[in-house]
Amino acid sequence: MLDILLMVVSAALIILSLLQSGKSDGISGAFTGSGGLNLFANTKERGSEKIISNLTLGVGILFFVLVILMRIM
Repeated sequence: MLDILLMVVSAALIILSLLQSGKSDGISGAFTGSGGLNLFANTKERGSEKIISNLTLGVGILFFVLVILMRIM
């Protein structure tokens, strides 16, 4: 039962993380240094980005709780 639930949650986590928009120039910007990649920039998410971000956070927490529960059992 927990195995199936963990598989569904992990698939949802992958899909939600792929749906998020990129906040940098991509891998070329990381190597060349252009664009000023600032991981600690205070940018506000609005609308659907905020919903997807909050869902990803919730599903991520659920994933870790399920993994810990499976390890205990």
